[in-house]
Amino acid sequence: MNRVPADAENAHSSSVESCPSLRDVHSINPTQLMARIESYEGREKKGISDVRRTFCLFVTFDLLFITLLWIIELNVKGGIETTLEKEVLHYDYSSSYFDIFLLAVFRFKVLILAYAMCRLRHWWAIAFTTAVTSAFLLAKVIISQLFSQGAFGYVLPIISFILAWIETWFLDFKVLPQEAEEENRFLIAQDASERAALLHPGVLSDGQFYSPPESVAG
Repeated sequence: MNRVPADAENAHSSSVESCPSLRDVHSINPTQLMARIESYEGREKKGISDVRRTFCLFVTFDLLFITLLWIIELNVKGGIETTLEKEVLHYDYSSSYFDIFLLAVFRFKVLILAYAMCRLRHWWAIAFTTAVTSAFLLAKVIISQLFSQGAFGYVLPIISFILAWIETWFLDFKVLPQEAEEENRFLIAQDASERAALLHPGVLSDGQFYSPPESVAG
């Protein structure tokens, strides 16, 4: 006679032990998960991420800053028109700064095309531009006679070299890891929302909760 209550007690204890896992699953808030997913999808719809936009702004700053330094150099040498004709129309590799300006234009076009228009998620484009920039500037410093032309012989090559490597560091250590982390969070949240949708198929109304009728004594 005591076996039936004992079996019922064991079944009740096993169901109680399984309650924490059920509570852990039901603790997922579908509203918060959907809000995170919608915010991520909203960022994707509006274009590029904030950190990638910052990178594109820095690439634009690189071009504008090198252009500004080159224009100052043209003025220092005796007027824009005269020096521009000398450096562009009568280009000389050993004394002209026009190629450094073209190098900045090259970096701008490649990086904006790759990471703003095509939204590339790989480092090969920035590696290519930085390698070309570094090799060209090293060759120009060794072969040309820039150091004999005053302060701009030092400033333009050094600034161009530094900006190219800052762009590489920013993309490799900031843009790509942060976007990958956000994408992983989105996938985890999406997977959790799908599980929560299976566990919470609908909101129960008040009419669905009822108490069973009392049984007749005996």
